[in-house]
Amino acid sequence: MDKIIERFKNYIAIDTKSDENSSTCPSTKGQLELGALLVKDLQEIGLEDVRQDKNGYVYATLKSNMDTKVPTIGFIAHLDTSPDLDGKCVNPKIFTYEGGDIKLNEQYSITEKEFPFIKDLVGKELITTDGTTLLGADDKAGISVIIDAMEYLINHPEIKHGDIKVGITPDEEIGRGADLFDVKDFGADFAYTVDGGPIGELEYENFNAASVKIEIQGKNVHPGTAKNIMINSSRIAMEIDNMLPVNQKPEYTEGYEGFYLLDEINGTVDYTVVTYIIREHCREKFEKMKEDFRKIVNFLNDKYDNIIKIEIKDSYYNMKEKVEPHMEIIELAKKSMLDLGIEPMIQPIRGGTDGARLSYMGLPCPNIFTGGYNFHGRFEFIPTESMKLASQLIVKIVENNGK
Repeated sequence: MDKIIERFKNYIAIDTKSDENSSTCPSTKGQLELGALLVKDLQEIGLEDVRQDKNGYVYATLKSNMDTKVPTIGFIAHLDTSPDLDGKCVNPKIFTYEGGDIKLNEQYSITEKEFPFIKDLVGKELITTDGTTLLGADDKAGISVIIDAMEYLINHPEIKHGDIKVGITPDEEIGRGADLFDVKDFGADFAYTVDGGPIGELEYENFNAASVKIEIQGKNVHPGTAKNIMINSSRIAMEIDNMLPVNQKPEYTEGYEGFYLLDEINGTVDYTVVTYIIREHCREKFEKMKEDFRKIVNFLNDKYDNIIKIEIKDSYYNMKEKVEPHMEIIELAKKSMLDLGIEPMIQPIRGGTDGARLSYMGLPCPNIFTGGYNFHGRFEFIPTESMKLASQLIVKIVENNGK
């Protein structure tokens, strides 16, 4: 078995799903366990300055083998998997796809009807779940790809390169991956997160993001005598949601279109808490969406005598603003893809990455592909060829940077 696949299987067998309700960093112990394994693997292949800090971040360096100075590149992936499903994948399936629906178990299949793009993958070797867990390709594929590329560079000293930095972060899936990342000590001039989807993805635009928490204090009395007295907080939550634009819900948007997502609602007649996320690529539209939310709450507070509280917190911003002054980073990735016969697919991320936050922390950091599909669910899978190509892309980026 190829080393990249062997490592990937070892990594996905460790449950590293993050926990947004935890106040620790990392938010789960499994991330520390995987980080410790990565330290061992990085040391074994010959990287230097390998360490895991007290917050679970893993750092390593591949020293330059050149006499001249070239920019220092970083490659970054994340330890955690989405909290949406069990993250311990101990029974992955590896097979050559021959077409048709892919049966994961008796209950779940990856069907051509729901996922028509699988028709383009006939003849490829795929790794899927058994339908009970996430696969963990987001982003253990990225970790595997980076380590594979570093090992190749160490074993092929004829490829001249500058200093290369490796960073593996915790808790990316819950928006904390960059919180305690030491950009200054990392020492890269720019970096790439290896956290994208299908072959060719190259992304340097992402959503501006905010979280919204709304608390509604209702008034509960016996329903038999409730006329003109009861204020049902759950119904007011519904009223708020009905006042948001229908066409700006995630299920009706694509491309650069932003959305409001009703993320969670918990309540009774007496008291309800609602959380939303706001996403929009355009900063001006993003600010307007937040202001429209406040206007809705103000309107309903006038109607119901100030029983609603709202809290809006910005999460991250569109990295485009910070990457565009350094478009040579994008051109380097594009050229490297074309050198490998890969057609670059430059498109906005309908989400966020550590790279967005890191770009605003002084480390320009676009995103490149790992090759995975259907992240965050039991239908997640990845072609083995895609991971190998992602590894080759890192090597080519490093090689071209050294020329």
